[in-house]
Amino acid sequence: MDTEEITFEGTGGESLVGSLDRPPKEPEAYALMAHCFSGGRNHPATRRVSAALCERGVAVLRFDFTGFGDSGGEFAESTFTSNVADIVRAADWMRAEHGPPSLLIGHSLGGAAVIPAAREVPEVTAVVTIGAPDDPGHVAHLFASVLPEVERDGRADVVLGGQRVTVSREFLEDVRSVDIDSAAARLDRALLVMHSPHDQVVGLANAEAIYRAARHPKSFISLDGADHLLTGARDAARVAHLIAVWADPYLPETFTPEID
Repeated sequence: MDTEEITFEGTGGESLVGSLDRPPKEPEAYALMAHCFSGGRNHPATRRVSAALCERGVAVLRFDFTGFGDSGGEFAESTFTSNVADIVRAADWMRAEHGPPSLLIGHSLGGAAVIPAAREVPEVTAVVTIGAPDDPGHVAHLFASVLPEVERDGRADVVLGGQRVTVSREFLEDVRSVDIDSAAARLDRALLVMHSPHDQVVGLANAEAIYRAARHPKSFISLDGADHLLTGARDAARVAHLIAVWADPYLPETFTPEID
């Protein structure tokens, strides 16, 4: 696998940093992967899923959202809505520099974000969510200890994924206003919902709600034995394998997934 470090401009004018993982041969398809809320483009699950898809001929772009990881800007100035817009900006970069993504993949809150983002990327034919919340406002539990401070002062610092970030009242208000069910109903793309019945962070009921709201073609795969962050290397590889096989009918005709 060859990795190209790239930058592109986010919706607020900040410089966003990404990694384009490319297979050793000419890519048969392009995918874009949005990381989980408390992770980043280098989160183990994100890297492992991307690497496993590369082995099957798919080039994958993973990037850090505004104010997270190596990307510029302030997390306090970002919202769920701006994250969705940054996914679209990442797809624009791919289209201009290599090829547009046919596949959008999102993990946790990133999974919720790729659903509305897909309608803004015309070349996308398939969308995959992994452990995604039906109610993005659910992430507020990650900084429950500072919620009173956020409500009182408008912002507060919290450590997420080992990185200190500032959470704003605007972020909370925005994420609580999102209706993922409506976005799923209007998706008009093939959808694969992947979720572990053992997920202790985002319960299985979230996947059930997204699946019910979406229209066909849609599929659900139970990630039995996996945890929310796919901390097991075999779990991430299994997820990538299942995505490649499921997405086959929706990707360019040249794409042929390897069957182990």
